[in-house]
Amino acid sequence: MLRIALCDDEALAREQLSCQIEKLIEDTGSRIVYEFSSARNAVRWLRNHPGEIDLLFLDVEMKDQNGVEAAKAIREFDRNLMLVFITGYPDYVFEGYQAEALDYIIKPADPEHLFEVLSRAETRLSRDVSRQFLFQNTEGVFRFFFKDIAYFYSDRRRVFLVSGGREYGFYSKLDQVAEQVGDSFVRIHQRYLVNPDYIDRLGTSHVELAGISLPVSRSLKVSASQKIARHLLKGDCL
Repeated sequence: MLRIALCDDEALAREQLSCQIEKLIEDTGSRIVYEFSSARNAVRWLRNHPGEIDLLFLDVEMKDQNGVEAAKAIREFDRNLMLVFITGYPDYVFEGYQAEALDYIIKPADPEHLFEVLSRAETRLSRDVSRQFLFQNTEGVFRFFFKDIAYFYSDRRRVFLVSGGREYGFYSKLDQVAEQVGDSFVRIHQRYLVNPDYIDRLGTSHVELAGISLPVSRSLKVSASQKIARHLLKGDCL
């Protein structure tokens, strides 16, 4: 299911594109969840809600900040969000690809092209789902790629995901999280589940990652050390 957002400073343009998209996705379970009238507001919101949107249709010609500038700002903190430029001029196409855009659509949107873009986005999302962690809290539904998660830790009835120096809490048990992420993460303690890609050093009773030190429990020391050591050695050989 795609979670889609539109960004265009013209209300009529947003309404027209929204109607087109809703007709094409009515049987897929995908939905338009946000509409932005300002590129700056869109960038600000996306920075504070990582993983909550899968696909953003971004108008190029906007007054406060054009779509290309907004896309470059988004790419500074999110490399995974799928971007599609909407423009009345093909001159921006090359800049769109520099921002790793999925595609661009010339106004008015051709229904067949729009359908093809949506189908491609759904295929990419389905392909990547096994490498993503999904959770929900009071702020919304979030989706993180495993590679962007440094570690998880539990505190009472909640689990916290740590990514990019920020923490995101949700109600769950660390055992359940461990089942979801599988061998991509290593359990080092009853309270900690770490991504070995982020480990800088393996000590006798702790690991160092992301500028902090986390404890390794006695009961998990052997199995965790072996898994981490194999991962570190593999990385040295690449």
